[in-house]
Amino acid sequence: MSRTRVKICGITRDQDLAAAVAAGADAAGFVFYPESPRFLAAERAVALLQRMPPFVTSVGLFVNPDPAFVRQTLALAPVDLLQFHGEETPEFCRQFGRPYIKTARMKPGFDLVEFARAYASAQGLLLDTHVEGYGGGGRAFDWSLVPENLPLPILLAGGLDSENVGAAIRKLRPWAVDVSSGVELSKGIKDAGKIAAFVAAVKNADTR
Repeated sequence: MSRTRVKICGITRDQDLAAAVAAGADAAGFVFYPESPRFLAAERAVALLQRMPPFVTSVGLFVNPDPAFVRQTLALAPVDLLQFHGEETPEFCRQFGRPYIKTARMKPGFDLVEFARAYASAQGLLLDTHVEGYGGGGRAFDWSLVPENLPLPILLAGGLDSENVGAAIRKLRPWAVDVSSGVELSKGIKDAGKIAAFVAAVKNADTR
């Protein structure tokens, strides 16, 4: 059985990155969206990227950015993978010459199969809860909305924590899970114990 990868998103502090790495996270997400409480300036991201060990992927999250902002950010903080969380078109996402994932904001009636076809150039689709604004708001969506046999890997987000991630994995068997608020003390401040418990729950679900 394949192993479910783990991304800890919204990293803002050295100790939170260290906790994610120590727990066995596969990726760390940095939010380059100025309106987010977890916003990280590119200059600050540089210091965190210097602490990234080998084989842990750095992910930069953008929401409807100006192309110049993306390029300026990447010039300072060259993350491994881009994550586009807004209404960016496939053509927009492809223009930066880096692999990317595209967020699908899940709600009843949303055609995920057609969405996957449109973003065939993506490395995968990150499924998050549709709420006002951007981000999942710490709420899970109805997992039964996800069809089987999508042409792209799915990365599951939206209200996940150590209590429900096992059930999510057993139902959907995603390529990866993505957590932010579910491992926090407050917005942008992670809890090392919650991170460890989340990763442990993922590993436990993979054995069942």
